[in-house]
Amino acid sequence: MKATLDDVEVVLTRKEPFTFVAKAVVFLVIFALGVVAGFWAVTGPRQYYSSYTGFLFPSTAVYRGGGGGSVCCRPGVDVGFAEFVAPTRLMHNMSDEQLVWRATMAPASGAYPFERVPKVAFMFLAGRGVLPLAPLWERFFRGHEGLFSVYVHAPPGTMVNVSNDSPFYRRQIPSQETSWGSVTLMDAEKRLLANALLDFSNERFVLLSESCIPVQSFPTVYAYLTGSRHSFVEVYYHQNKQCRGRYSRRMAPDITLPQWRKGSQWFELSRDLAMRVLADTKYYPLFRQHCRPSCYPDEHYLPTLVNMLHGEQNSNRTVTYVDWSRGGAHPAMYGAEAVTPDLIQRIRRSDKQPCTYNSRPTSTCFLFARKFSPDALAPLLNISPTVMQY
Repeated sequence: MKATLDDVEVVLTRKEPFTFVAKAVVFLVIFALGVVAGFWAVTGPRQYYSSYTGFLFPSTAVYRGGGGGSVCCRPGVDVGFAEFVAPTRLMHNMSDEQLVWRATMAPASGAYPFERVPKVAFMFLAGRGVLPLAPLWERFFRGHEGLFSVYVHAPPGTMVNVSNDSPFYRRQIPSQETSWGSVTLMDAEKRLLANALLDFSNERFVLLSESCIPVQSFPTVYAYLTGSRHSFVEVYYHQNKQCRGRYSRRMAPDITLPQWRKGSQWFELSRDLAMRVLADTKYYPLFRQHCRPSCYPDEHYLPTLVNMLHGEQNSNRTVTYVDWSRGGAHPAMYGAEAVTPDLIQRIRRSDKQPCTYNSRPTSTCFLFARKFSPDALAPLLNISPTVMQY
């Protein structure tokens, strides 16, 4: 561009006469060059900056949607920063690899430059794209905005049908297809974790299904989880084909048979352990390659990983009650006729299955329960105020 301007200057300083048309052409050339240079100066750096911040700040528009989400910070804090530390729009175009990289960022300083209130992230794995028990959960969440976040993984192209004042409204994350018994289920769980970790105020992370219910009140659940020194990942080993029989020797030497573990799919993690799980690039590829159907990665990956590397951070139990007493590949399903105050009270008290909380014995072992069918909603709503206290 500089060379062109020099040429024009030479033409203008020549003593040779030239026509009016030539003068007009020279003027238009100079004007056009000025417009182009000005446009680049104004828009070029901005476009580059926008593409850069668009990756670190996946969403820049703030809305007051559901899910307990809100602008995190004090009045006057820049909206871009607020959206960075507590995203309110969950849809983005990051790949899983980019998402995990972004989610595992951790501040070097222990202090936060905003008023951070710890939240519990409720992550729903909705395999059919419906939440038939949503009205019960909406009652559970009511009045506790700012203390929780909601995330939903539903099949691609599926929109969960809820009202715009529901905590589930606009809380779906970018998803991929899943199939029962395959590693795609574990991929979806990690995808939920990664999206929930984008909110720096989320401190605890609980995985749930569309057939789960809360059997305790929100204040009890919140205090229980945020006050725990441990995560809740069930870990055990059995000498049978459902546990030992699923181990593949091709995982050795990185994972040996004595290290192999099984447990419930329904976990609860602290923020620190959630980040460590997402940061694992050594063991998860082994499960993807060698834990094929009939192995069920969602029942083995976390129990094995946590037992191998983070056992001191774990309680070795789950906080989600499931009834396997009838045997078979699936647990008992509770329909409307099975829902009674006595059933819920027995789950809440855990008299027959005592456990420990912060290394002390307790009878409050379960915060959630499954599986409850859609027709169980009405009786659950009827007893929730008196039995579950919400």
